[in-house]
Amino acid sequence: MPPRGTIVEAKEFANLHGGWIAARLGRLPKAAPFQPGTLVPLRGVPHRLVHRAGERGTVWTETRDSGEKVLCVAGGVEHMDRRVHDFLKREARKELQKAAQLYAAELGVRVRRISIRDQSSRWGSCTSAGSLSFSWRLILAPPFVLDYLAAHEVAHLVEMNHSARFWRVVGKACGSVDRAKSWLDTHGNDLHRYGIQE
Repeated sequence: MPPRGTIVEAKEFANLHGGWIAARLGRLPKAAPFQPGTLVPLRGVPHRLVHRAGERGTVWTETRDSGEKVLCVAGGVEHMDRRVHDFLKREARKELQKAAQLYAAELGVRVRRISIRDQSSRWGSCTSAGSLSFSWRLILAPPFVLDYLAAHEVAHLVEMNHSARFWRVVGKACGSVDRAKSWLDTHGNDLHRYGIQE
């Protein structure tokens, strides 16, 4: 509801546009909580979450004899959600730091700090002081998508805008710009369903 809207106006809108609202809600991706059996992409490859109560450690990957990829989570099942979130954030940080440093060296700029967050409206951001911020959910996407976002944000250290020159810098650093943008347009919204409780 708009800030200046009234409850009466909201009810009228809902009554008038109920079908449209239902259709929009029906297109929202279904929640995929981090619980046993959930399929979660890691670097674009589906991994089934498996709880290993008797094991020690935190989270690790395995490949079953069948070829199925699994993400094993040790400890109490009540800690599974937090452990998977923490694991994915660590993996995202590791991959994004590596990619950002590579592109920074290539473009002759310096990244001062990298933050990993759960941003819902952006995949990444950059400050003029050299701080980059990324969504941890990029680790769910194929590597070429994560690489593109790293190149995109590092390119802002050369051009703090989205001008034609900026896009030339991004294209010079990363060869998969169009492919990654297309993937995000098609699949990006789906990444926000993982780790959400029903």
